[in-house]
Amino acid sequence: MLERIEAIRAEAAGAIEGAGSSAELEELRVRYLGRKAELTGVLRGIAELPQEERGQVGGAANRARKELEALLEQRAEALDATELEAQLVTDRIDVTLPGAPPRPVGHPHLIARTTRLIEDTMVGLGYHVAEGPEIEHDYYNFTALNHPPGHPARMLQDTFYVQSHPDVLLRTHTSPMQVRSMEAKPPPIFVVVPGKVYRRDSDATHSPMFHQVEGLAIAAGLTLADLQGTLLAMCRALFGGDRELRLRPHFFPFTEPSVEVDVSCFQCGGRGELAGGERCNLCKGQGWIEILGAGMVDPNVLGFVEPHGYDPEQVQGFAFGIGVERVAMLRHGVPDLRRFFDNDVRMLEQFS
Repeated sequence: MLERIEAIRAEAAGAIEGAGSSAELEELRVRYLGRKAELTGVLRGIAELPQEERGQVGGAANRARKELEALLEQRAEALDATELEAQLVTDRIDVTLPGAPPRPVGHPHLIARTTRLIEDTMVGLGYHVAEGPEIEHDYYNFTALNHPPGHPARMLQDTFYVQSHPDVLLRTHTSPMQVRSMEAKPPPIFVVVPGKVYRRDSDATHSPMFHQVEGLAIAAGLTLADLQGTLLAMCRALFGGDRELRLRPHFFPFTEPSVEVDVSCFQCGGRGELAGGERCNLCKGQGWIEILGAGMVDPNVLGFVEPHGYDPEQVQGFAFGIGVERVAMLRHGVPDLRRFFDNDVRMLEQFS
């Protein structure tokens, strides 16, 4: 019996050493140490042997089993390392290659593209682009723009104030850069100011955060006719070369006179009805679409920057503010402003 145990041990050790894969090694484990293995049968039959043989046979069989278990563990570690290295070589991925399927190249967001279009149009008219802080002082956001104390725009339901600093707020328009630009540069000045603004509004056509482009022109001899010509050029660049403008009297604290600006409807051509005689749903049958607010800069605003060369008796100018989301909605037929900020790729990819 002892000779047979040694023969099994030697045979199994040689087979384990020569195993070429984890699967083959598992087969050897079952063959030599499994429930039906010969060595296992020897261990189970120890009790049936004569008393004087039990100790020797049992000891030899247990030593052989432990040796084979150790050999199996060592060989398994070696095979695992070899197989892992081979798998890493086989499964190597070139991360510089495109995915499968490759993702389309990204593109600017529709808001960014619309902002850039307005900027490019105004730069072509001789303006330069300026930027300012989104967290603003009450002085620049309201006081220097001729908003007296108690003005409705200052109220908490319209404005986000910083709780620990009551004179600091999230700007409600990009107009504070009018005063900041004039403080930084004497006349003449022609600037456009794109950026985010914040108000307490939220529905299909209003958002607590949205984008504006402010325009400011100050020089000697500028009139309302210059404002109209500038806005006509901008609106034709945005909505087509056949557009016309209509100015309606309005009120803004920082311009006098102030106007609301309408552009002729580009869906019905200003007729108010479509080709089939149906009322135009875009302009609601009016033939005109309200697009922005504007006006001649109020002399009171120039009074705040008079030490910087802006004497209301010597220079005058105009200002306007246009909502980027509104332009994008009209140009591309987007019915709900909130779609711009949902990050729904299905919607955004329509404007690639």
